[in-house]
Amino acid sequence: MEGVFLLPYLFFALLCGVPLFLLETVIGQYTQEGAITCWTKLCPLSKGTGYSIIMIQLYSRLYSIVLAWALLYFIYCFRGILPWATCNNPWNTDRCVDLTSANWTAIHRGSLTVNWTSGILTKSSVSEFWERGVLSMSGGIDELGTVNWELVLCLLACWVACYFCIWKGVRSTGKVVYVTAVFPYVMLAILLVRGLTLPGAWQGVVYYLYPEPSHLADIQVWMEACAQVLFSYGLASGTLITLGSYNKVKNNCYKDCLWLCVLNSITSFLAGFAVFSALGFMAQSQGIPIDMVVESGPGLAFIAFPQAIAMMPLPQLWAACFFIMLIMLGLDTLFAGLETITSSVIDMFPGIMRRPWYREIFLLLFCSVCFIIQIPLTTQGGVYLFQLVDHYGANGASILFVSLVQCVAVGWAFGAERMCDAVEEMTGQRPWVIFKLCWRYFTPLICMVCFICSFLDHEPLTSKDYVYPDWAYYLGWVIALSTIVIIPIWAIGKICLTKGSLRQDKPMVCILEV
Repeated sequence: MEGVFLLPYLFFALLCGVPLFLLETVIGQYTQEGAITCWTKLCPLSKGTGYSIIMIQLYSRLYSIVLAWALLYFIYCFRGILPWATCNNPWNTDRCVDLTSANWTAIHRGSLTVNWTSGILTKSSVSEFWERGVLSMSGGIDELGTVNWELVLCLLACWVACYFCIWKGVRSTGKVVYVTAVFPYVMLAILLVRGLTLPGAWQGVVYYLYPEPSHLADIQVWMEACAQVLFSYGLASGTLITLGSYNKVKNNCYKDCLWLCVLNSITSFLAGFAVFSALGFMAQSQGIPIDMVVESGPGLAFIAFPQAIAMMPLPQLWAACFFIMLIMLGLDTLFAGLETITSSVIDMFPGIMRRPWYREIFLLLFCSVCFIIQIPLTTQGGVYLFQLVDHYGANGASILFVSLVQCVAVGWAFGAERMCDAVEEMTGQRPWVIFKLCWRYFTPLICMVCFICSFLDHEPLTSKDYVYPDWAYYLGWVIALSTIVIIPIWAIGKICLTKGSLRQDKPMVCILEV
C-alpha cells in the first residue's frame, strides 16, 4: 500500500465505512434482534439480506485454517533454530537457499530466485518451509493428496479453544475479548518499535507514505481501498448488528461508532508502518526493490514476516510475538462470526434455542461440523481449496451488494429520517445530516458503482504459475452467486406470496414500530 492509497481509503472510509458501521450498529441496538430477524422490524422484503450475511459467515469460517497455520508456526518458534531459516530439514530440496547465503547475485520475485552464477532456479528456505513443510503442496486442486496430521491437530485445537471461549455467549466472550482484543495492540506496538529500528526501515516507510499521483487513475487502487475499508470495519458481516443487539437500548452507540471507526483507521495506518518497515529491511538485506519482496496473499504473513524475523537478533522471541498476535486477531474474527450465526439461529427459534444447554449443544455440533468439513484444507491440495473459496466466497462483491441493499432498505423503505429519529431517541444525539445523505444517496451509489466495477475488473483466480481447471472456476462462481441470489429470491417470493398491493400491504412498506 503506497502513500497514494491514503486518498481513496479516506474517501471510502468517510462515505461508506463510517455510515455503514453506524447504520448496522443502530439496526442491532434499535431492533434488539440478530442479523436475520432484525429485518422483520425494519423492512421484511429485505430479510434475504440476513440469510446472505449468514452465507458469507459460513464461507468465512474457512479462515480458521489460517489460525492452524499460525499455531503451527508458533509451535516451531520454540526450536533452537527457526526451521524456516535453514535448509537442514527433511522437507528441503537441493534448490533451497537459506537466509545466511549471500554469495550469489539474485533477482527476486516472490519466493523464486535465479542464481546467475550456476544458472539454477533456487528457492528460499522460508518458501520451502511454507510450501513443503507446512502445506506439503501438491500439483493442483485435483490432487488433494494426504492429510497433514500436524495441521489437523492445530485446527482441532483452534476450534476447541474457540468453542470454550464463546459457549456461554457474551458472558464468556466478553471476558475473553479483553485479552484477544488488547493483546494484539501490545504486540503491534512491540513489533512496530522493533521494525522501525531495523536497517532499511526508513526505505520502507518512505515507500509507504510517498504518493504516486499517477496511480490514482488505476481502478485497482480504488477497489483495493474499498475492500480494505469493508473488511477492516467488518461491514455486511452481521457482526455489528449482532453485537449492537446486545447493547442497552439507551446506549450511546453514535459516539461509540465514531470513536471505534477512528481507532480502526488509526490501527490500520500504524500497522502499515510495522509491515513496510519490515519489508524495507528485507529489501535492503536482499538488494531488491520493495515491490519485489513478496506477493500479496498469505505470503505476507507466512513468508515475508517470518523471513524478516529470522534475520533479526532473538528471532524466536519476535516470531512468537508475531504469531501470537496473528492467532489473537484470528480468534477475535472467529468469535464474532460464530456469535453472529448462533444469535441469528436463537432469534429465529427462541422457543427451542433458549432452553437450558441448547445453545451449548448447537454450538458444539456446529463447531464439530465445521472442523470435519475443513479437514480437506489440511491436505496437500488444501491451499488451492482455500484460495478458491477465499476468492469467490466472502468476497468484496458480495459485501458490496449486501451493503447496497441495507442502505436501500433503511434509507428508502424504512426511511433515513426515521432512522435518525431512532438514533436521537436512543442516544439523545441526532446524527449529522451527512449520515442521512449517505444512507440515502452517497453510500448506495458508491456501493453500486464498486459492485459493477468488481465484475468489470475481475481477473480469473491463479496461484503463481498454476491455472485452475475450468470446473473450479464454475464452482467458484456458484459460491459467489450463492451469497447474492438469496436476496432477490427472498424478495420475489415475498411479493408473490403476500396478498395485497405492493404500496399498501406488501413487505416493502410493512414496517413495525419497535
